Amino acid sequence: MKMREQAKTPESSFQRAYLRQKKREREQVRVFRALLLVSFLVLWEVAADLRWIDPFIFSSPVRVGKTFVTLLTEQNLLRHIGITVYETGISFLLVSTLGMAFAVLLWLFPRFSAVMEPYLVVLNSLPKSALAPLLIVWMGANVKTIITAGISVAIFGSVISIYSSFQSVEPDMLRLIATLGGTKKDMLFRVVLPWSFPGLLAVWKVNIGLCLVGVVIGEFIGAREGLGYLIIYGSQVFRYAHAREGRMTDDWNRMSGRTKRNAVWRTTRFAGPRGNGKNLRTV
Repeated sequence: MKMREQAKTPESSFQRAYLRQKKREREQVRVFRALLLVSFLVLWEVAADLRWIDPFIFSSPVRVGKTFVTLLTEQNLLRHIGITVYETGISFLLVSTLGMAFAVLLWLFPRFSAVMEPYLVVLNSLPKSALAPLLIVWMGANVKTIITAGISVAIFGSVISIYSSFQSVEPDMLRLIATLGGTKKDMLFRVVLPWSFPGLLAVWKVNIGLCLVGVVIGEFIGAREGLGYLIIYGSQVFRYAHAREGRMTDDWNRMSGRTKRNAVWRTTRFAGPRGNGKNLRTV
């Protein structure tokens, strides 16, 4: 009994030391991430205070924070975030479903794959942001158009990546299934999909970000709600803290991933009562 305990002790101590080391590494990564973010915010604030950058154009973290609190108290920002998250979620689900289905068809029918491959490459190379104005013209300014814009950004790359993952399966494994009398269905569900699962996870991670980009681009052009509208509204009326807030919220969603304010243009607020610019204020 003692011999067994002595035999297990070195291995157990080595494992505990290894786990402690990995835990320290993870903690160090978190600390460095936090330090990088804090350093960026401090440098941004100092640069704005010392006029190294124009605070009217670039705003500052303090102003962005005040705007964030204001939007939350007005119960506008959360609604904008919810709309963008909803549109992104629908786009992601459709991209994942349609991309998987089309990739399976390409794998099941090699001749069909040979025909469609050059078209997929060309469509994937198109500038997706240029499609958003056309979608607005074709489909109108509505939620369906914005969801379609999100799909158009990610769908072609998703199909190509999933199909490439299917093709990376070891041919010997497929031959073994065929030798044992297996069908294409058996190969797909017993070998190809399990083999490709890590690749599918990677594709889905990328698709979330791409769908968010497509949705925000669509909101830039044809929406009255959402983070894209928040950003473009803040830029148009020179409220750059609103624009920064929308962009920072957008980035935060990618990593984890509104300001429909009453647009009453009051000339006296920006140009003064006689248009002399005395009342010009920044956010």
